[in-house]
Amino acid sequence: QLQASGGGLVQAGGSLRLSCAASGRMFSRYVMGWFRQAPGKEREFVAGITWSGAGTLYADSVKGRFTISRDNAKNTVYLQMNSMKPEDTAVYYCAADRSGFVTATRDRYDYWGQGTLVTVSS
Repeated sequence: QLQASGGGLVQAGGSLRLSCAASGRMFSRYVMGWFRQAPGKEREFVAGITWSGAGTLYADSVKGRFTISRDNAKNTVYLQMNSMKPEDTAVYYCAADRSGFVTATRDRYDYWGQGTLVTVSS
């Protein structure tokens, strides 16, 4: 089970940190990812991280502004979002992939959290 939190309203240029708490002993072996879905749009990949945290992958739209990290001792993955833009407004979802390879492909992720809403005002 994945539980995302930390969403809210922020002004353009501001920052937010999302958290995703996972239950289960296998968390530390899963690739974790963040996706987002804006109104009327497809769910898109934002960032992913390998089970060790050594490897990360970012969408071009967030590269240099967002940072994904994880704390396996706490069964939690984070998404630090800086220099936010109105186009970052979306529901953000965390997801887990058992394959071991970080990927931007939505269908590769096996488990999904419920989403947390992020709104960036201009």
